[in-house]
Amino acid sequence: MSASKLCSMRDAVARFVPDGASICLGAALEACIPFAAGHEIIRQGKRDLTLIGPISDMLFDQMIGAGAVARVIAAWVGNVSAGLGHNYRRAAERGLPRPLAVEDHSNLTLSLALLAGALGVPYIPTRSLLGSDIPVSNPRFKTAPDPWTGRPTLLVPALTPDVAIVHVQRADAQGDGHAWGPLGVTREAALAARRVILVAEELWPAERILADPNLVLVPAVKVAAVVHEPWGALPSPVQGCYGRDHEQFTHYHAESRTPDGFRAWLEQWVLGVGDWKGFLDRLGAERLERLRVRRHLPSEPLDYGA
Repeated sequence: MSASKLCSMRDAVARFVPDGASICLGAALEACIPFAAGHEIIRQGKRDLTLIGPISDMLFDQMIGAGAVARVIAAWVGNVSAGLGHNYRRAAERGLPRPLAVEDHSNLTLSLALLAGALGVPYIPTRSLLGSDIPVSNPRFKTAPDPWTGRPTLLVPALTPDVAIVHVQRADAQGDGHAWGPLGVTREAALAARRVILVAEELWPAERILADPNLVLVPAVKVAAVVHEPWGALPSPVQGCYGRDHEQFTHYHAESRTPDGFRAWLEQWVLGVGDWKGFLDRLGAERLERLRVRRHLPSEPLDYGA
């Protein structure tokens, strides 16, 4: 049995998310966004980060508004419920609270970049984006002729984040985790990253996790830390655990419309609560109860016997 990698969110962020790191967050798109980890990164005052993700909903916007981010490599940044990310727009257009570099991608090319990183190849060719303005705004894309037909192709360079923070339904202390539902590019991101932090709703014994190896997201050797953080993806949904808290997204959109409003929100919900449990306590048990899954739909058991 390998050594336990279980630690607190505070310790995981302090040890494995240094200033200047590139971090992949929100790889499952609208589900399983690691808000608890993002809030801890803000509380620890991390700076000069590069955020990588296809969508990330409003977590990127919060980290940008807190001044933690120097660069964004993404297909979209905003608030799915309302569309606009006010902090992202202020940073990109006016350099508030600090200048922000942006590398544009589509959802497809970002997934190809992470896949290239996972495969250990320098790039993946595609015909997507040819004729669009995205290759113009992102000079890291290159065009080259297909060696067989001579037709133009776009070369998408590999992305290898320093760390991928991935939220899963359950994990063991050694770093094996099960994830299901809409995964997006979670597996590609975890395999491309130099290290992985698993944030788990539940902790299970290793023998129970390994009894269903097809659900294991990424080899445990890539996992640097396992954090047990129930409700750690809220307000995004987690399949089989809880639904999306639409009210939080709407409230945040209204509060973050001005810099002063965002700072008040940040003080109340991130800096003023100390940790994720404090956030949940402020949200209230009744609110959490309304979000719990009501109709359970377990899958059929599998027989791996030989």
